[in-house]
Amino acid sequence: MTVTQRSVTSRNGYAWDITVQASSLEQWRNEVAEAVRALGGDPEAVAVARLGASELLANVLKHTDDRWCRLRVERQGDSIWVGTSDRSLEVPAVTVPRRDGESGRGLWLLREMTAVLGYSCTPGGKTVWFRVPLSAPAHPGSERRGTAPPQAGRRNP
Repeated sequence: MTVTQRSVTSRNGYAWDITVQASSLEQWRNEVAEAVRALGGDPEAVAVARLGASELLANVLKHTDDRWCRLRVERQGDSIWVGTSDRSLEVPAVTVPRRDGESGRGLWLLREMTAVLGYSCTPGGKTVWFRVPLSAPAHPGSERRGTAPPQAGRRNP
């Protein structure tokens, strides 16, 4: 794992410039979990952010030439924003995975588990990001997107 810089961007966020390696993914999942906890995230926010960061970093590893990225975790109001900025101009594609497919589920699953999943193109690459609520809803019927129980007339893939 190569860390070129670790900095607290403000009291509301963390940022790391890293070169992603497969052997370091677990460490970065843990760093994101610690950051979300420190920013006030509940256990569900921590778990979703940890999983989501793992997917974003795995995509940097798989889809970029130099494996460099800036990993950021920020508190924005009542939610946590997690993103990776890299130098690839290739935009992410979220597709419905084939039942018998061996890949292609990561971003689709992340989109289903988070409040919002998106990307922004930049002059030198892109930022892929997601947002999760700081805490689980306090009342029934307001579950996070993608985690609601099956309803009549709704089919689960």
